[in-house]
Amino acid sequence: MRDFITSQFGVSVVLAFIVINVLLGAVSYCIYFERKISAWIQDRCGPNRVGPWGLLQPIADGIKFLVKEDVVPNHVDKPLFIFAPAAIFLVAFIGFAAIPWGGQLELDGRLVNIQVANPDIGLLYILGVGSMSVYGAVLGGWASNNKYSLYGAIRATAQMLSYDIPMGLCILVVVLTMGTLRLEEITLQQTGYWAGWIPQWNIFLHPLAFAILFITALAESNRTPFDLAEAEQELVGGFHTEYSALKFGMFFLAEYAHMITASAFIAVLFLGGWHLPGVSWTQPQATQWYAVLAKIVVLSTKIIFFLFVMMWIRWTLPRFRFDQLMRLAWKGLIPITLALFVLAAALLFFDRQRSPLWALSGNLVILVVALITASSSRLRVTGRQVNLPTIAPATDFVRLGRVEMPL
Repeated sequence: MRDFITSQFGVSVVLAFIVINVLLGAVSYCIYFERKISAWIQDRCGPNRVGPWGLLQPIADGIKFLVKEDVVPNHVDKPLFIFAPAAIFLVAFIGFAAIPWGGQLELDGRLVNIQVANPDIGLLYILGVGSMSVYGAVLGGWASNNKYSLYGAIRATAQMLSYDIPMGLCILVVVLTMGTLRLEEITLQQTGYWAGWIPQWNIFLHPLAFAILFITALAESNRTPFDLAEAEQELVGGFHTEYSALKFGMFFLAEYAHMITASAFIAVLFLGGWHLPGVSWTQPQATQWYAVLAKIVVLSTKIIFFLFVMMWIRWTLPRFRFDQLMRLAWKGLIPITLALFVLAAALLFFDRQRSPLWALSGNLVILVVALITASSSRLRVTGRQVNLPTIAPATDFVRLGRVEMPL
């Protein structure tokens, strides 16, 4: 039994059990913290009745979802209607497997990875799992047999497919820079220092790729200002309009699970993962149990920071129109990430892929060109812009004489 626990397989099994349970608790309390952050921004108290400081509010919400009547309308496709929330929930909770949580731990004289799985294609695994979340939204909207749900499903499909492209290109920039698809190896390569004190984090090489990857993570998680798939002012509730009780709650739990996984993924790719400059416990050679705990705390702190920023953005920025959302992807992010990919390939060709001076100079040139292009494009269309109504989908128009009216 001891040999099993101290083996890599045993550590992976125990870690998977711990991470799943921690994630289940974390996504519940993400709702609590989002409500608190929104209250802080709007200068009010937020949840403060159930338990001290309202800390038991997520438990009360969970009990409410469990005891509410689970309504399944007669007009829905019942098998797919039930399968959709289960599918999106399952996909959200398997992406964490490739995340390196705490480096290596020494057990009985051998080193084991604090990682559920360490595949050679860890990057592709997370990218593929994240892309599968669109199936839950599409199936939920289609099976609901409701036009608003179907509009939400179509929007979710177009949005996720569009923002998958710049996300993949940002990841390719990291792959060209690091030369590997293994997340643990990417973390290890960021533990060095430039000039003896600047950490070799990828954010200092490709800050534009970091910013765009964060934006695409918001879009992939259907977070404001990219929550067009469930815009309540236009689509009632989008693809989950017909859902209630626990199935309705599973969509929200999946959203926060995606946020946590995306935050961990970004922290590993661009912020060194569990590495913290100047702290000896977070260096690769530290393999004691307390060093592993310190590394887990460091990565968790970075995840919490990204979650806070995502929640802050939700309660600060207004929602895009759908045409603006698609224009941002196809005319903004995709050309910029293509340029970043070409830059990373050129730096690799000239063996300068780890040179901050060359990489930052290239990023600055791309940013300046993008800003000049965006400004000139805006000047060309000034006075010719047409604002379409945003209450109804842009496809729902009938012609009455010379006037187009939304249905």
